[in-house]
Amino acid sequence: MSAVSSRLPVFPWDKLEPYKKTAAAHPDGIVDLSVGTPVDPVPALIQEALVAAADSPGYPTVWGTKELRDALTGWCERRLGAVGFAHENVLPVVGSKELVAWLPTQLGLGAGDVVAYPRLAYPTYEVGARLCGATPVVYDDPVADLDPAAVRLLWLNSPSNPTGKVLGKDELTRIVAWAREHGVLVFSDECYLELGWEADPVSVLHPDVCGGSYEGIVAVHSLSKRSNLAGYRAAFIAGDAAVLGDLLQIRKHGGMMTAAPVQAATVAALGDDAHVAEQRERYAARRAALRAALEAHGFRIEHSEASLYLWATRDEPCWDTVAYLAEKGVLVAPGDFYGEAGERFVRVAFTATDERVEAAVKRLG
Repeated sequence: MSAVSSRLPVFPWDKLEPYKKTAAAHPDGIVDLSVGTPVDPVPALIQEALVAAADSPGYPTVWGTKELRDALTGWCERRLGAVGFAHENVLPVVGSKELVAWLPTQLGLGAGDVVAYPRLAYPTYEVGARLCGATPVVYDDPVADLDPAAVRLLWLNSPSNPTGKVLGKDELTRIVAWAREHGVLVFSDECYLELGWEADPVSVLHPDVCGGSYEGIVAVHSLSKRSNLAGYRAAFIAGDAAVLGDLLQIRKHGGMMTAAPVQAATVAALGDDAHVAEQRERYAARRAALRAALEAHGFRIEHSEASLYLWATRDEPCWDTVAYLAEKGVLVAPGDFYGEAGERFVRVAFTATDERVEAAVKRLG
């Protein structure tokens, strides 16, 4: 029996370890701008909701409590512009990475099926295809680049990780119409939608994009970035009720349940916009400081109109840039982690503390 792991690429972050050691040796310590993990406190009202639900001795349900489903549908209508959402249109998941990695398997895809995703993309889209034996295919423009006859799953990602690029409403509408015409299922990864800086990201669930119908489209959302809940593994999908219904049955059999206290915390998080606005202000200040420092140091920033990253280049191989910044005690992610098209870029996260961002700015000064 061959190991499933043999289908997978080398885990990319392992390749960064030598540079992390170099950066950590800096006299003032490492400034880690690589992974993009939240560092700010979990808002108090979310912690309180988690603690209040801590006495949860019974099994949670895969579909979640009624209160959770009410919170998910309400947020999708209020924040994304979705119309007429019902409980059948939402499904909690155990963090969005789990969903991305195992979705092709849960959809029953395999040899001969194509999973398509952007040329510069989160590596887990490819991993999900390889886990089930499907064929991963990259695109610049799905309408122009892909043969729809073979594509079973089309990933969109707006705002993009790693580039921060945002697909406009007209572009999303064009892609959704093409996918529906050819019977291609669309999953839109919108985990950074709350973090638009120079653009206002739009969901595929907005009626101007989907025409008020959710047939063939599903959006993926996470509370990791907007609410500092990466440690809670709180995420959900929303859209086509038929697709979500099938996934719900599969996930029931697989026991893929969001912990009951996390469900309660999610309700609290989605019901409060104030903490999201406060976190945005923190990120906006860090982004402005790092962008100015990088540009003054000779970097060029491309896209980056949304998300938690600056897509930066010195017009040299990305690993040369990684090594250069590591000597200054600053660790960033090489662009080729996200595809060959990123081989001359680095991804710079602005999720470090204010003190560490200030340290990075001084080192670049």
